[in-house]
Amino acid sequence: MTTFADMGVDADIVEALAAKGIVDAFPIQEQTIPLGLPGQDIIGQAKTGTGKTFGFGIPVVQRLGPNPEPGVKVLIVVPTRELAVQVYEDMDMLTSNRSTSVVAIYGGKAYEGQIDQLKAGAQIVVGTPGRLIDLNNQRLLDLSHATEVVLDEADKMLDLGFLPDIEKIFSKVAPVRHTMLYSATMPGPIVALARRFMSNPIHIRATDPDEGLTQANIKHLVYRAHSLDKDEIIARILQAEGRGKTVVFTRTKRAAQRLVDELNDRGFNAGAVHGDMSQEARERSMAAFKAGKKDILIATDVAARGIDVDDVTHVINHTIPDDEKTYLHRAGRTGRAGKTGIAVTFVDWEDLHKWALINRALEFGQPEPVETYSSSPHLFTDLDIPAGTKGRIAKAAKTGTIRTQQPARAADAAAEGTDEGGSRRRRRRRSGATPVGSTFAEGAAGEADASASAPVATADRSADGTGTHDGEGREHHDGRPAPARRRRRRRGGSTGGAPVAGV
Repeated sequence: MTTFADMGVDADIVEALAAKGIVDAFPIQEQTIPLGLPGQDIIGQAKTGTGKTFGFGIPVVQRLGPNPEPGVKVLIVVPTRELAVQVYEDMDMLTSNRSTSVVAIYGGKAYEGQIDQLKAGAQIVVGTPGRLIDLNNQRLLDLSHATEVVLDEADKMLDLGFLPDIEKIFSKVAPVRHTMLYSATMPGPIVALARRFMSNPIHIRATDPDEGLTQANIKHLVYRAHSLDKDEIIARILQAEGRGKTVVFTRTKRAAQRLVDELNDRGFNAGAVHGDMSQEARERSMAAFKAGKKDILIATDVAARGIDVDDVTHVINHTIPDDEKTYLHRAGRTGRAGKTGIAVTFVDWEDLHKWALINRALEFGQPEPVETYSSSPHLFTDLDIPAGTKGRIAKAAKTGTIRTQQPARAADAAAEGTDEGGSRRRRRRRSGATPVGSTFAEGAAGEADASASAPVATADRSADGTGTHDGEGREHHDGRPAPARRRRRRRGGSTGGAPVAGV
């Protein structure tokens, strides 16, 4: 292995890396750092999780020198807030033994702190296009002396429609500069961008050009699963042997929040990152995940590229991605830094056509996902789940009571605008149907027995005066009669008389 010292990296930067246990260079770093140090323009193409940040970060920090003059000299443009935070942390670590100052500029946070750091003379700016242009237009961010420019995740910027903003930013920086562009893929518009704004760039691929296909160190499992059974399957996967940090991707913000509530109710330690959360809350949740305070992160795609954690062992796609690029970016959260990982994808019946396209593009050779339920034997063997595992951590379970089943559906009840104790009982009493929970068969018989005995329990509670439940599952704490309960008796034919007002 080649060390950073072998490549001529300054001793203080090598020491900063070593303090974090980073000594040997990854392939993309080994190929780009020796070219970047003297100022060669570079197009770096590599999968996510291969160490691109240090590939461009080390050259720009070293080229600035140990004591740079105040003012913005380096501009690193990234597509998302989460990635801005991640790159900022890496750059801050690289400069920890220097007087160089780094600032992160992105939306969702107050301007004041970012402006104060710029006024204090920060030399390296990491930012998203919108906020960068905003501050530049207000003449609070001067880019005219930025001689080191990096575009990270250029293909994602293209997907998000940032190309016009990137062109505008290039018009603001120094005309003579050192430019590096990093991208997992090289679509036509990105190549055209490089031709316009780079000087004789060298195109470096850290891996074989055909490795747009899936990584060999990731095990890919694809299941056709029922939507009502997914939570139970996920809960059992989370108890697999050797499971470390896990990222679960959902399609919508609401689904992400529902799932994090459900998993926490089942006894797991989960956090969320999605668009309905404030930027501060998203950063707290991500920090807790990185620090290991929470070992499960439920995320929408908005956060995918900011999850740069080496010890993620499992990625679960609660819903299938729309295309193979998104699939690769999601799966790339695991198997990082040369480690192995597992990617599990659930395919709904109506999404089989999406899987067909992904399967063809990535050459999986698995045109038909395996039909899978939480009780399927192959689920346990595929993922090394101990036999007999249920979807609730033992310490949180309360066996032998009706309440055992109700908390498992707390999130579903909330999503329907109902409460567990009231509406669930009301639905059982009216229809007589067996309720569907997060599992198909488990607990159904017990709930049916509870349903059958519920009217008796209601009458007893009413008689002792400690509070009544009416026939709709509503409780009166003042001991007054429950008109809905009388209405139930009339419908059954046991009482007569005039109807209650308002019924």
